[in-house]
Amino acid sequence: MTSLAPSATALVDLAVDAVVIATTTGADGLEVTTGAGGLDEALDGRLVDVLTSLGATGRVGEVVRFATLGAVRAATVVAVGLGPSPTEDAPLDSEVLRRAAGTAVRASAGRSSVALALAAAPGAVSTESVRAVAEGALLGAYTFDQLRTVSAAGRPAPVQELTLVVDESSLPLAAAEVDRAVITTAAVRLVRDLVNTPPSHLSPALLADLAREQAGAAGIGVEVLDETALAEGGYGGILGVGQGSVNPPRLIRLEWRGDDAVHPAIALVGKGITFDSGGLSLKPSTAMEWMKADMAGAASVLAALIAIARLRLPITVVGWLPCAENMPSGEAIRPSDVLTMRGGKRVEVLNTDAEGRLVLADALVRAAEESPAMIVDVATLTGAQIVALGQRTSGLMGRGDALDTVATAAADAGESVWPMPLPPELRKGLDSTVADLANVAPGGSREGGMLVAAHFLGAFVAEDLPWAHLDIAGPSWNSGEPYGHTPKGGTGVIVRTLVRLAENQAVRTD
Repeated sequence: MTSLAPSATALVDLAVDAVVIATTTGADGLEVTTGAGGLDEALDGRLVDVLTSLGATGRVGEVVRFATLGAVRAATVVAVGLGPSPTEDAPLDSEVLRRAAGTAVRASAGRSSVALALAAAPGAVSTESVRAVAEGALLGAYTFDQLRTVSAAGRPAPVQELTLVVDESSLPLAAAEVDRAVITTAAVRLVRDLVNTPPSHLSPALLADLAREQAGAAGIGVEVLDETALAEGGYGGILGVGQGSVNPPRLIRLEWRGDDAVHPAIALVGKGITFDSGGLSLKPSTAMEWMKADMAGAASVLAALIAIARLRLPITVVGWLPCAENMPSGEAIRPSDVLTMRGGKRVEVLNTDAEGRLVLADALVRAAEESPAMIVDVATLTGAQIVALGQRTSGLMGRGDALDTVATAAADAGESVWPMPLPPELRKGLDSTVADLANVAPGGSREGGMLVAAHFLGAFVAEDLPWAHLDIAGPSWNSGEPYGHTPKGGTGVIVRTLVRLAENQAVRTD
């Protein structure tokens, strides 16, 4: 596990393998942030000339390296670009710092120890900037090697020791923010690990066991409903989706009640399909290749609760993880079957590959029975989200002030979400001729698929209960090359938003 510690030791005096500095693009060309001042002196004032000769421009994400040849204790300098030089009217964005730190640490793989002076950029030493650099650096060091029996040839080891360089006056602030960043990024890393874990190693029951162990260790109350308890409780959606698999479903309830917490709570609901074949509405084989990621919503809720507990936030948060494996078999639900959901609504299943909304519906009803202040659900719900918003922006839908509350938390956390409408005319497309509603529009219409899915979920949440739905289908999984602090594979998206949501609400309730 990579460690991170703040230090006020001068950059040139640190006994590390590499030092990271920041560059920007100024009116007169390349600029180096003030945190590298000592390095420039050690190089006889030639730092900008050296970087320029190597092609540095300061653009966002640019990485330039050079050997110090003994001029300072570190053997290598890594310069990472932040983009245009910040001004009073256009300050440096925290997410730019977060991604720059991640980029620099990824580029430093193979080196054991690295010091970062990014937080010393002009005007950037603040709670948010130090938090951003610490989070980005720790997330940039992530790898998933748990299932390797031998190291891949040519695969450099991640950085083991990170030092965050700040001035002496900023050291107390940095220490507090580093502690917080360690907790938050551990939660993100947990989601990445769970999403990257193959379904052979993570059935609904195994996920429930992991939740008992890790959430319990953080002081979170854990309750697990097995298939017998689900049947007794009338959870027709969860049971229906899971009945085609030899691995039975589970519903996991997590509760963190912080000291002096007030009621009612925030309820977080996460979709937990540990593998999605599509059921009898079978997916094409290429579409199944990353369906181990279909439990990213549940993983995000679990990890966020653990971080909230470890931060000791004075707020009550209840998490609901409806978990099932969606498989085809002689026992699987069929298109045109009707399921009776928790609370009594009946749903005609026209497409068994629209299963996530079925398990979420049960969990939403159960969560609402405890009268929370708001419900936020998180799900890899629709391919339509990817069509509409791409791979890096989550869709945000819902009702009441939960929408603005979640959008604010996401902006504070530096995660990209985009509010989407719920046009009332799309709801009519879910009308069924034999049940209360269908799980997809009859005839397979794909118009507004992300919005139609949200309408389905909204049918299981009372109109007067603030509710937000986050569709993270694309952002939860990176099938391309790593970028910023985001690796290939599971990304751990939205955990930081959920933690910031709890932090913001805890402040409001004080």
